[in-house]
Amino acid sequence: MIERLHLEIVLAVAEHKTLTRAAEQLFLSQSALSHSIKKLESRLGVELWLKEGRGLRLSPAGLRLLKLAQRLLPQLKHCEGELIEYAKGRRGQLRIGMECHPCYQWLLRTVSPFLEHWPDVDVDVKQRFQFGGLGAILHHDIDLLITPDPIQDKALQYLSVFNYEQVLVLHEEHPLAGKEYVLPEDLCNETLITYPVERDRLDIFSQFLSPAEQSVKKHQCIETTDIMLQMVAAKRGVTALPAWLLEQYENTLPLASSRLGKAGIHKHIYLAHRIEDAEIPYLQGFIEQAQITAEHMLRT
Repeated sequence: MIERLHLEIVLAVAEHKTLTRAAEQLFLSQSALSHSIKKLESRLGVELWLKEGRGLRLSPAGLRLLKLAQRLLPQLKHCEGELIEYAKGRRGQLRIGMECHPCYQWLLRTVSPFLEHWPDVDVDVKQRFQFGGLGAILHHDIDLLITPDPIQDKALQYLSVFNYEQVLVLHEEHPLAGKEYVLPEDLCNETLITYPVERDRLDIFSQFLSPAEQSVKKHQCIETTDIMLQMVAAKRGVTALPAWLLEQYENTLPLASSRLGKAGIHKHIYLAHRIEDAEIPYLQGFIEQAQITAEHMLRT
């Protein structure tokens, strides 16, 4: 029964004491203003204001409605301002899914300056989609997907952020550690540690072992990069990771690397977003910051 206009009228009458000035403030005719309140009074069965000479005085019921107006109208105005910011792409939440499992350090370096430049935009990394991001972004569970393996879809746009080489990571005393590059058959007696991803999405299988019709003695899956490298450092197996990531651990763990094949395995990191979201300013802002961070990371 009570509408926003009723609250605005009561507030204007309380401020200006006359229908004339209240109507001018609200850009209404006096008759329209009076009719609106009379209709509400009829529904409620109570008077909201009383005449005092040429002015108006709010009744006890009107004063109660005034308190409501003073509390709610500023909140509505503030909310409308926020919604306008959402519409302009200056406020919101950016939900990120990652299929580049070693990329968290790069992501952290990207998120920090992004949050400084976009104080009204929140960032959330959706861990549960780290091994199946395509469906998540198509079903609007995430807004941005970080992946080294783009699966083309007409609804998505992929942007290359940076390039890297996938290398074999092994203990520095491993017999293969001294080789400039390894061949597929060199791994036939090894325990290979990878992320829990389908084999056809693991580069060391799809681009290295499988084309040569080779495999490993044992394949073990571990979800976190730190534990994978701790296992390698304990001589429990070997793994394949980006060369830039290994550089961050070489001073703290006894690790070495060898190229996978003479030519190596070269990859790209992509950011995927829905084409329909391409004009969202904070989404573009994150992409720009991601590219800046990647350039700085690769230089250092």
